[in-house]
Amino acid sequence: MGSGCSKFCIQFCCCCCTYDEDDEDEKQPLVPQDPLEYFSREVQKRRDEETNLWSEPGDPSHSERDDDRMLYSLLQARNKTRMGSTGYRRLSVDIEAMRDTRREVRDKWKTILENLGFMAEADSLLTVSAGASHDRMRNAAAARDLLHTLHSETSIFSNKEPPPERYLFILDRLLYLDVAEDFLTKAKRFYPPKDDSDEESQGLSINLPLLLARVEAMNRGGDDEDEVDESGREDGNISDRS
Repeated sequence: MGSGCSKFCIQFCCCCCTYDEDDEDEKQPLVPQDPLEYFSREVQKRRDEETNLWSEPGDPSHSERDDDRMLYSLLQARNKTRMGSTGYRRLSVDIEAMRDTRREVRDKWKTILENLGFMAEADSLLTVSAGASHDRMRNAAAARDLLHTLHSETSIFSNKEPPPERYLFILDRLLYLDVAEDFLTKAKRFYPPKDDSDEESQGLSINLPLLLARVEAMNRGGDDEDEVDESGREDGNISDRS
């Protein structure tokens, strides 16, 4: 299984998990004026992709889905807010709540993949970059059907909203490896569907309209929050202002 996945990563994953820069090549010189700055920017971009786990990884504007648009709006609002202020800390809490929900889903997928024997390959299989394209998928229709089944017949996703498109690409990879049905079987066993009362009492509940109203109110009122000491900043949020 390990050799099969390695072959897959060479033939398929690399072209999907790497950033497609064809469009930008027309706008930028072949040799950047500052290569170090260019590579630093690319590293930061990849890090942001893995941190935010965009539901629509191929949407650079992060506006096609409500949840992506909300997270992006929160990040932009925090960029404009004084670091260390009460408003900054509140935005950081909201951002981390959304990220935690996304990480919770990813961890479920990783648990099943590792149970299937992909101990070393799970992280690579779950990596979906901005260069992912539906045109490169081998089994798009079958992957879509499986995504719908997972969403309706398991609790592998955290809410009833449409499942993130990023997992469509992952299912396409599992179909290529001929383990998609095994993944579905284990998902049904590990994460059976929950009734509405269970979903309300467990996990993080993200109220997108409420968060959006809060961001709009802050944008109108500006950053007039009281400053706090440096010790009041959350270490996990200081470095990420993008």
